[in-house]
Amino acid sequence: MTESKKIFPDYTANLSAPSPLTLKTVPLLFKVPDECAGMRLDQVLAKLLPEYSRSRLQDWIAQQQVMLDGATITSKQKVWGGEAIKVMLQSNPAEQPYQAEDIELNVCFEDDSILIINKQAGLVVHPGSGNWNGTLLNALLHHAPQLSEIPRAGIVHRLDKDTSGLLVVAKTLTAQTALVRQLQARSVQREYYALVYDEVVRAGTVNEPIGRHLTLRTKMAVVENGKPAITHYTIAERFPGCTLLRCKLETGRTHQIRVHLAFVRHPLVGDCVYIKGAQKCAPHLRHTLAAFPRQALHATQLGLEHPITSEWLEWQAPMPSDITQLLKTIRSASNEPA
Repeated sequence: MTESKKIFPDYTANLSAPSPLTLKTVPLLFKVPDECAGMRLDQVLAKLLPEYSRSRLQDWIAQQQVMLDGATITSKQKVWGGEAIKVMLQSNPAEQPYQAEDIELNVCFEDDSILIINKQAGLVVHPGSGNWNGTLLNALLHHAPQLSEIPRAGIVHRLDKDTSGLLVVAKTLTAQTALVRQLQARSVQREYYALVYDEVVRAGTVNEPIGRHLTLRTKMAVVENGKPAITHYTIAERFPGCTLLRCKLETGRTHQIRVHLAFVRHPLVGDCVYIKGAQKCAPHLRHTLAAFPRQALHATQLGLEHPITSEWLEWQAPMPSDITQLLKTIRSASNEPA
């Protein structure tokens, strides 16, 4: 396998992008040149290691991977010429080829072109900060090693870590390109079950742009300059103080259902990120709903055109046991006499 064929972190907009180079792992030894006298250590390193960014070098110093005359120092430390610099280069996980891991997958369908997964709650889809292994991508590389030839191991859309349900993976570049185009054309059908706070009166549509939160950058929000986002919802079952909705995505923005339903004041049960303050809820259900450990969201139906045969295909995934049990508890409590 050539270096250019290894998996890279960027999205599939550029399917031919090369993977980043693996960093060296051997210590590098330097002597501070006399002409660098009076300069800061990070400035000297920038001259000695021009292939690395200043922020990368400063991070190595902060992580105590750089020593000056045998001692750790700060970026602002000045040098005077002749000092010994030792740099211990440690590979950044984001720049390493991803590893195959034997993680159980619930495969609903598989042929030579696509793979349909019913993802369990708690499984991160793609490696990222704090989750460099143990992800769906690592599991896919073990399940189908040829996916190492495909950008992002064939992943073309995501589910949040704590969202369960159906997700499609491309097994060839041709299939990946076709699926990305279907997603862009909004022809892929994705439906979810969502248990939300308060009693929803009628079906509706949320058509509000979504982008990064203006101050909390790890969150998404309805923002004026966000990307178009449309969520349709119908009522599947209504309880005292909460409602089970069936949501259909017209677009696929990050956290779309969670953000849109919170925007219309019906946040998802268990969603600690987008719930603000106490929620309207029947007193006898308050503890039960507050104790649910994840957002009550499940991707229950997926429909798409097969990228090779053009046949329309659909899959359904029943609700997982934790949401099923939660609904059973709610029904039982709601039927008890006050």
